[in-house]
Amino acid sequence: MAELVALDLPGGPAFVRALSEAWERGQAVAPLDRRLGAPARRRLLDALRPSWVVDEEGRHPCQGALETQDGDALVVATSGSTGVPKAAVLTHTAVAASARATSARLGVQPGRHRWLACLPLSHIGGLSVVTRALLTGTDLVVHDGFDADRVTAAAGPEVLVSLVPTALARVGAGQFAKVLLGGSAPPAGLPANVVTTYGMTETGSGVVYDGVPLPGMEVRLSSAGEVLLRGPMLLRAYRDGTVPLDEDGWLATGDAGHFDASGRLQVDGRLSDMVVTGGENVWPAAVEHALRHHKGISEVAVSSRPDPEWGERLVACVVPRDPASPPVLADLRALVSEELAPFAAPKELVIMDELPKTPSGKVRRDELRRRLSALTANH
Repeated sequence: MAELVALDLPGGPAFVRALSEAWERGQAVAPLDRRLGAPARRRLLDALRPSWVVDEEGRHPCQGALETQDGDALVVATSGSTGVPKAAVLTHTAVAASARATSARLGVQPGRHRWLACLPLSHIGGLSVVTRALLTGTDLVVHDGFDADRVTAAAGPEVLVSLVPTALARVGAGQFAKVLLGGSAPPAGLPANVVTTYGMTETGSGVVYDGVPLPGMEVRLSSAGEVLLRGPMLLRAYRDGTVPLDEDGWLATGDAGHFDASGRLQVDGRLSDMVVTGGENVWPAAVEHALRHHKGISEVAVSSRPDPEWGERLVACVVPRDPASPPVLADLRALVSEELAPFAAPKELVIMDELPKTPSGKVRRDELRRRLSALTANH
């Protein structure tokens, strides 16, 4: 049985070296989020139960370690957009399959291209850039988190990068060979060199690019419209030993989706996020997509509150581009009514300074609902 090494290191050559050395020793690696407060860090370590923690001071043994299986490569905490993170165990076979499939789809040439890792390495979207480069022999530059000026300085026509929408908005895409965009719903009007990705920690990074599965990945929908995935990139199990795959190897994602007229997968949102208002089913993600066309909106998330007449009423939570001149509800309702339907139009507008997000850039739906509940209680 192998050991698990938790890496408490900033992004950079030392992190890459520590990961490579652990793999050479047959150990699995769990990257730690260095931004966590002490209580959250303790909870994460209690869930991971590593044998060692490696930081700038060296290697530190841990009590109560839990062994891993031979062949395990990574143990990665989920983003926790629901507030309850887990830890997915990915094997070397799965990590290599992801690296090969991604590189093949993007046409990566190891002697020509270079990967730039600038997202948090504690999440699969950032970490997979590092493992992809290592396993394909592609040049790699690793930053300790996202800094727009550093990313812009490192860009070039040979550089491939993975970003989330908020980061893309700060640096643009024009100076990169390819941009993998994930983490949350993409903005409208993306340039041709931006590839939208769908995946999660359990899939070892994105497995559907621009609506098309990567080589080796199968996608189907359940009778309830849930996205199901099967392929060699999927996790072996969670760290607590539970296996989320069914007996045929399918992973139920918890996301609802559909195939468009061209056969491409379109993800509608989390099944648990669907709002039933006036007897109509509305996906917040679709409403958010429509609202992003409004020039006065910087960021938007759609949630709901109980309503005595409608059951639930849609609430648009907006970060305005100009706080002194925020959008008005009537304009937002007209925009959504025209693009979707009148019943999908928000019935309330809440202006916010920022949206609650996970470190990987996903909106914290649970925290958004909590804030809305607090607003209701205070009125």
